[in-house]
Amino acid sequence: MSRRYHVTHRTSYGYERPVTDAYSVACLLPRQRPFQQVIDAEVTATPTPDDTSESTDVFGNRILSLGVHHRHDAFELVARSTVDVDVPEPPSTDEAWGDVAERVRALRGPDAIRVGPYLARTEGSTPLRRGDLLAMLADRVFVPGRPIVEAVRALAGEIFATWSFDPTATDWTTPLDTVLEQQRGVCQDFAHLATAVLRSVGIPASYVSGYIETEAPPGEVKSIGADASHAWASAWTGAGWLDLDPTNDQTPPTRHVTVAWGRDYADVAPVRGVVLGPSGAQTMDVAVDVARG
Repeated sequence: MSRRYHVTHRTSYGYERPVTDAYSVACLLPRQRPFQQVIDAEVTATPTPDDTSESTDVFGNRILSLGVHHRHDAFELVARSTVDVDVPEPPSTDEAWGDVAERVRALRGPDAIRVGPYLARTEGSTPLRRGDLLAMLADRVFVPGRPIVEAVRALAGEIFATWSFDPTATDWTTPLDTVLEQQRGVCQDFAHLATAVLRSVGIPASYVSGYIETEAPPGEVKSIGADASHAWASAWTGAGWLDLDPTNDQTPPTRHVTVAWGRDYADVAPVRGVVLGPSGAQTMDVAVDVARG
């Protein structure tokens, strides 16, 4: 049965001195998936923007652009959405991961364009120095002949068992090689790690942003990384995409709301932008609530 979720994502900025102009780009509106139906979604801003437009990026994500061209000392974005989510079924395939990688290498035309970007190495998803550590992890999981779905599940389990969730260990600028070495991080790091391993063996992988249910249903364990934006990965199996959440060892994830996907965090940052005005300190506060309804 579908689960209905009501999501509120509030991002608040405060400026030590009033700014005269600001431009923000927000990736906060959830998107449709075979197992996710968006009932309604909207983003409101205070103060009211002078310019607002919506577009679709190259990955199909909904992008809002907002400009406030008058004096203000605070800015707040509130995204509210209601979605119905089914527990997705894994793709029906017993194909070995190596055969999938071989087929991907042979793709041409529209199929290659569809999955090719998710093979690209990006700064956010590829270690800069310690490629040997990444190779060791890949070798433990992607043994010859292993079915692709089994291998993806094993990757999520390996990261979950080996890396510790520690919100003090990293920030959004921490390179993945540091995460590999210290074996600590947050959901963003573990999603980048999963995509890097998958791409290293020739499997297209995307970085997925969204939310996870805050309170677990009776009898289930509360999810790690709740009460905030969440991130996980998705692997191309040759028969469809299979999401994996290494932070919680869930393949496929069962209590997640998808907002967007891309190659790494930089493609789907919830809010980014610039302000113009006198120099001064800036504060930011983010609050997320996911409730079943």
